[in-house]
Parts: sequence; C-alpha cells; structure tokens
Amino acid sequence: MENQNGASSAYAYPLLIKNILLAPVAYRADEEIVYRGSLRLTYADFRERVARLAAALIDRGVRRGDTVAVMDWDSHRYLECYFAIPMIGAVLHTINPRLPAEQLIYTIEHAEDRLILVHRDFLPLVQSIKGRIDSVKEYVLINDGEKDRPQVPGVEFSGEYEELLAKAAPLPEFPDFDENLRATTFYTTGTTGLPKAVYFSHRQLVLHTVTATASLSSINSGPNFRDEDVYMPLTPMFHVHAWGIPFIATFLGVKQVYPGKYVPPALNALLRDEKVTFSHCVPTILGMLLKDPSAAGMEYSGWKVIIGGAALPKALASAALDRGIDIFAGYGMSETCPVLSFVRLRKEDLKLGREGQVAKRVRTGTPMGLVQLRVVDSKGKDVSRDDRSSGEIVVRTPWLTQGYYKDAKNSEKLWEGGWLHTQDVAAVDESGSVRITDRLKDVIKVGGEWLSSLEIEDIVASHPLVAESAVIGVKDEKWGEIPLACVVVKEGAELTPHKIMEHVKGYVDRGVLPREAILLRVAFEDSIAKTSVGKTDKLALRKKHGGE
Repeated sequence: MENQNGASSAYAYPLLIKNILLAPVAYRADEEIVYRGSLRLTYADFRERVARLAAALIDRGVRRGDTVAVMDWDSHRYLECYFAIPMIGAVLHTINPRLPAEQLIYTIEHAEDRLILVHRDFLPLVQSIKGRIDSVKEYVLINDGEKDRPQVPGVEFSGEYEELLAKAAPLPEFPDFDENLRATTFYTTGTTGLPKAVYFSHRQLVLHTVTATASLSSINSGPNFRDEDVYMPLTPMFHVHAWGIPFIATFLGVKQVYPGKYVPPALNALLRDEKVTFSHCVPTILGMLLKDPSAAGMEYSGWKVIIGGAALPKALASAALDRGIDIFAGYGMSETCPVLSFVRLRKEDLKLGREGQVAKRVRTGTPMGLVQLRVVDSKGKDVSRDDRSSGEIVVRTPWLTQGYYKDAKNSEKLWEGGWLHTQDVAAVDESGSVRITDRLKDVIKVGGEWLSSLEIEDIVASHPLVAESAVIGVKDEKWGEIPLACVVVKEGAELTPHKIMEHVKGYVDRGVLPREAILLRVAFEDSIAKTSVGKTDKLALRKKHGGE
C-alpha cells in the first residue's frame, strides 16, 4: 500500500474471521445459542468454547495450513468449528456425509484432511472407508452427551470433543495473518464426474458476511434479517457454510437455534417453542415440514424463509403464504459463497393479489451489494431487459471461489473471459430483477427451440392432485428431444397422464407456455430422486427414462 504519511504505528486491519466475533461478545454476550431445545449457551460461553477448541486443536498438532474436517449434524459444535479452525490458520473442510463412499473417500484424500471431528452417528460410515484413507492422522469423537463410548475396530480416537474442550485452557489470543489465507473448502455435489473442491479465504468470507448483513438488514419488505430475529438453519451446515448465514447471525448477535438431525416433528417443535423468525432451505425441506402431521395446527406467521438451491415452485410459495410464512427466493451456488441475489418486495408489490405476489416472490431477485451480475447470450452480449430474452448468468464479486482446488482445467472453464460462469439460464426485467428459467444442461431442445424444464415443472406442480414433479428432456426421433414430466401423485388421489397434459395445454392455449410444450409426456413415480443436498437429481431421471 502506498504510504500517505500515515502513522508508522497504524494498524492495518485484516479481514479475518476472528473479527466477526467481536461485536456479539462485547454487546450481546447474554444472547442465546440453542442446541435441540435443551442445551443453551450464551455468546460469552460460545466465545470461550471457540478459544478452548482452538487450543485443543493446537495441542493435537494442528498447524497453519492443515485441513481439519467435520462430520456432524447442525449444532453449536459445528458453529464453533466455523470459527476456531480457520481462526488458527487451519482450513475447515465441511464433509458431506451423504456422498457415495467412493466420492467421500475422494474428497477426504483430495482435501488432505489431517484430523476429522466425527459424530458418533457417522461412525459406521467411517468404519466402511477407514482402510482406504491415508491422509487422516487422527479422529476426534463427538459423543453428543451419550454415556457409552462407541468402539470402531481399526479407528483410534485421540479424544472426545467435550472432554478435549474441558481440558484445554482457552487460547488467550488469536493470531493475525494474511487475510487471503484459505479458510474453508468443501465439494460441489454435481451429478457428473468427481466432486470439485471450492475454497474461500478469510477476506472473502468476511466480505460476504458484511455485505449480506447490510443487504438483508436494509430490506423493508422482503427477507430482512435483524438483531431481534431468531435464526434456525434448515440448510445443512456442510453445504456452502449453510449459505453463510451462521456467520451473519453471529455477526449480528441474534439468538441462534441448531436442530441437530433434521426430523420434521422436532423441527416444527423448535420453530414453535423457540419462536424462530428466520430460516433458509431448499424447497423439498419446506415441503416436508408442511406435510408432516406435526404441522397440523402449527402457527407459522412471522417466519421468514429464503428458498434457494432449486427453483421455488409457485404452488409451494402459495401454500407457504396460506400458512402465514413470509417466503422469498434467493440465489447463489457453491462457487459463489453463495449468496448473489434475493427477492425484495416494493410497497406496490404488497398490494398485488395472490397470483401477482407469488410471481414476484419466486423470481431470482436482484443482486445484493458488490455483485456484478449479467445475463449474456452465446456471444457474451447482455440480453434485452424484456424478461423474455434468455442467456447465461455470469458474475463478479469479491467472494467468488478463484477456481477449483487442484483442478486448473475446470478452473479456467469456470472463469472463461474473466467472469464466473454459473451455467444458469435466466431472463431479466427492466428493473434488474432476474428470473432463472433453467440450467444450461437441463434446457430441452425441441426441434431447435429451447424449452424451459422449470417453467413446465412449475405448471405441472400447480395441478391440485400433484404432490411433486420434475421435467426432463428425453430423446425423440422427430423432434430431437421432448419434455417428460415425472410426477408423484398425492396420496389417495387418482390422476391420468391425459389430465396432466390437458392441464399443461391450457397454459399453452393462453400463451403462458410455448406451443412445443404440448409434446409433453408423463411418467408416474413413487418418488423423485434427490441429490445429497436435497435437489432433484435430473441426471438420475434422464438415465432412468433414456434421456442420457
């Protein structure tokens, strides 16, 4: 930095994760962090536990640049790891325990995990792969309050999480270092090839936290997040830092509620008893909660929910509004840390009827601060802001992964032309509000015309007898591809393919869908395949129905 005759002793403040902790500890030290409704910590307790965990890891030989992995349910412990591990200069690897065994082994070895903190529930998984992992030097057991100590043949635990914290003297001070040091890594859950490792620095995570905090707290009508809110994540903490919201919640010093394993009755009980006001999840999780018998008679008013990870179906948005849920769509991806945009409602939007409001709430929304988001055609030119012309979303922000760890080829492809390519197809209106229409790989090419699988999906899902739907392209000799709707019928209902096709044709006749949509075919399913993070697994559906 050029010297402007500043003081020689001036402190060059680094953007480090440790500094996110300053405000809540100093000003909201008595606010609560709750685990499963039974364990309650104050922020002061939390700060001390972070310091104890850091000291315990250092005692175990963890040094700057080492990778420490976590396999746990959503908990106060996971939140402690979000801070303690990177704050000593190590790298936090949030393991996705839902990955197939081969991919799980690959991610642990590829990340070069030195130590794994593992919840007792995941010990059978560790036992099944332990002989094929070379990088891991030791395991620490998370016993979660159980009295018995499980044994895993061939796996020696160097300690138990709570016992190690109890023995460790709190680290008195966390070091300063380069804010560009890698802080976290995790693996994308793509449906083709091996998972790819994205990574983020301290600087990126702090900038994402501060900018998202400012953007969310500035919203009047929308998913505003403020210090009087009560936060509970419904996105797994292994997935993109639970969208980075735990960092934001800690930065604000709000009451936080961590549910452990996702069990619908327990989740609904926590929502009710802890008076949760702010959450985020994929559509399938919210649908699961609302359909569970424990939801009968539940009062959801005052609960703000951001839906991401997949398109927010209009039918789900309408059902959520019926239950009093203030629901909105947001957008981001693993490579973007992840938040890029979310829906903001203007005063005039709140005066719209149900159909108009739902149409606003399910859009991808407008970019938050410091996000440059463009929708470009195949030549890299911005598409018209007419909400119909479509192109790929490309972005620049300070918190995008700079590539895939140890993968130069895919890194260059991701950043072709100096913009991060999302592979998401979208349109944009005159106000700058974005509306995703599909993934590039999921667009259905009918006779040379592009057909959005998401638009048809949304309309099929709006049929009153449809519980769930997914639309894919399948090969056709005449048209190249035609759309196929994979449909789960509501329990006890009777539905024929003809009635679904009639329902879709009505939207074609009104000009809502392109005429190519009348080529739709229907396949009934008992359930629709999901990826490890709850998204519809369209690759599996295409393989099943001959679309690949």
